[in-house]
Amino acid sequence: MVRSTYPDVEIPDISIHDFLFGDLDDAELDTVALVDGASGATTTYRQLVGQIDLFAGALAARGVGVGTTVGVLCPNIPAFATVFHGILRAGATATTINSLYTAEEIANQLTDADATWLVTVSPLLPGARAAAEKLGLPADHLIVLDGAEGHPSLPALLGEGRPAPDVTFDPATHLAVLPYSSGTTGRPKGSCSPTGTWWPTSRSAVRCSASRRATACWPCSPSSTSTA
Repeated sequence: MVRSTYPDVEIPDISIHDFLFGDLDDAELDTVALVDGASGATTTYRQLVGQIDLFAGALAARGVGVGTTVGVLCPNIPAFATVFHGILRAGATATTINSLYTAEEIANQLTDADATWLVTVSPLLPGARAAAEKLGLPADHLIVLDGAEGHPSLPALLGEGRPAPDVTFDPATHLAVLPYSSGTTGRPKGSCSPTGTWWPTSRSAVRCSASRRATACWPCSPSSTSTA
């Protein structure tokens, strides 16, 4: 057995949200967290954390929390960070879905992950709606970020102004993220990622400098990561 010469990593008893955003000071909160490549629009950490808390509050008000799995069918856009971290902030589990999936593939992952909510954008709505209908998910459990008749939108949910919930769970066992493999050798398989397993990975990626933190991860697969 080969043992590392480095000391053991101490995994703190905190959530991913608290680790990434809990110790931001005023100067850091006013720095840019996200840049929209298409428009150049920026989002500061203060704005991002506020959006995360509001989205988590809206989800919690609808019964989303520890034990709930939410599917995320969303491309790499700034709202992905709000949704992804808002789900975790509410204590729920995020299962990220490949944006190129067919309706049948979306339904298969939602079923396997036992997801009862789905978040998407209007260009991907046809497949998302077909999958949701196949599973019997009600229209109000299909969130369309940029808006669609009969479905909640991100602006509307944030506009409710609900506070983020107080959530309690064991980081060592709480399932934070449930990404799936590409399925090249068969049907895609889920990879359980408890909150505690994220901390060492986040530390290596996030704490490389005082000005760099990871804000969004795994929009499509375990190998896809965005940092800011």
